[in-house]
Amino acid sequence: MSENILIINCKNYVETTGDDLLLLADHVSNVSADLGVKIYLAPPTPYISLLSNLKNLLLLSQHSDAEDVGGTTGYNIIEILKIAGCSGSLVNHSEHRISQSIIDSVVTKLRKLNMLSVVCARTPSEVNHLAKLNPDYIAIEPPELIGSGIAVSNAQPEIISESVQAAKRVNPNVQVICGAGIVKGNDVSESIKLGASGILVASGITKSDNKLDKLIELAKPLSN
Repeated sequence: MSENILIINCKNYVETTGDDLLLLADHVSNVSADLGVKIYLAPPTPYISLLSNLKNLLLLSQHSDAEDVGGTTGYNIIEILKIAGCSGSLVNHSEHRISQSIIDSVVTKLRKLNMLSVVCARTPSEVNHLAKLNPDYIAIEPPELIGSGIAVSNAQPEIISESVQAAKRVNPNVQVICGAGIVKGNDVSESIKLGASGILVASGITKSDNKLDKLIELAKPLSN
């Protein structure tokens, strides 16, 4: 497997529900095996258990809470997510921001359970602060470019390189991936050249007319 990763955030798009989601999940499993790229799928929460039955599919939760099992109605409890089949979680996405103290608690709990933590940041300065919490990955995503079709690697390449440098200064073990506006294979290639260890993508794949072709296009630059 390549060391670079691809994360597909399905968000709560209707295009990633029902049979459409099952087909995408099957594509993810096959493309990951064919290209040797580690691909994580973050489906709408109600589908996690269903998708966990599919072979060789790596699942992330789109959000996790720090609350404990028990009387915690409505929260995404990390222990329950693991039982349901999640390998880890996105944390602090631009569409679901949480405080740094809660991020710390969530990352700590994920680590104790041997689950992957992918903490989202908006700026290199945030990367600097979040790297101190020792997540596995930090995903740098300028919010103004999310869903824009304008890749951060083209519009603001310095954000990627500065984020990679910021993480290395604080914690060399933290890997930086990037997202926001990633829609072409060249966007991925440029991100890797700038030091990123992978990409986080949503509508670039989930709203594509041909999800399989787009998945292959974005995954190929990540393979060794």
